[in-house]
Amino acid sequence: MRSIWKGHIQFSLVTIPIRIYNAVDTQETIRFNQLHKEDHGAVGYEKKCKKCSRTLTNEEIVKGYQFEPEQYVIVSAEDLAKIKLKSTRVIEIQGFIDASEVDTLLYEAPYFAGPDGSVATKAYSLLSEALAASGKVGLGKVVLRDREEVLLIAPKNGGLVLHKLRHPNEVRRIEDVPQLEKKEVSKDELKLSISLVESMTSSLKEMDLTDRYRDALRALIDAKISGREVVSAPEEEKPVVDIMTALRQSIERTKAQKKPMEKAKGEKKQAAEGKPAKQRKIA
Repeated sequence: MRSIWKGHIQFSLVTIPIRIYNAVDTQETIRFNQLHKEDHGAVGYEKKCKKCSRTLTNEEIVKGYQFEPEQYVIVSAEDLAKIKLKSTRVIEIQGFIDASEVDTLLYEAPYFAGPDGSVATKAYSLLSEALAASGKVGLGKVVLRDREEVLLIAPKNGGLVLHKLRHPNEVRRIEDVPQLEKKEVSKDELKLSISLVESMTSSLKEMDLTDRYRDALRALIDAKISGREVVSAPEEEKPVVDIMTALRQSIERTKAQKKPMEKAKGEKKQAAEGKPAKQRKIA
């Protein structure tokens, strides 16, 4: 695993050398190339000037901030190097809060933080254990890709996870969603809805969260590579039913699906304990 940032976590007088790593593996992502329809030639990304129509090299491109229409101020790499923020190399923890205080809409991207060198492991482990025992998370800032990001620092399995957070002023309000208005619901509708939620209550481990679209896409690509015909099943149209009927039918179906699962779990438990499963009577 290759680190993408090297620096320190600092809070009060404690300094911990760390490295940051991407927590998300993008190797499994299926990517397509753009091709010319006629001869399947690869379509390149041309950096072309809109004024003179010339294709430019990276050396001929500079960063510019538009402050008026067609008026830019040029910012060079040397200019950016003059910005001496502490957070370019140090994640300074501002304080510790309960994770429940952070709106889930603010979570953007997860990273792993690891100790940088054997000297850092003691303090690193101590911070992870302290956060886990206290139920708190740290909030700090770091400069990544020309921007100072807000980071949430949380414990995980003896290590530290950094969650990049969106700035609160970037998140829109749910109240601005069109046609969002509160509708009155009856007690019976609410009771049935709660009953359905309870009947479908499970655990994360039991949920099937596989990317079925990716699997189907992989199967389609494999079929085309081997010259097989790609066959798809037509989607089944479901009849429209009223909400109360749909709720009752959903509860009945969920209960019916759970019975064989519970029976299988019971048999597995008996087998684990060395108890023979009940024999069926044969007439």
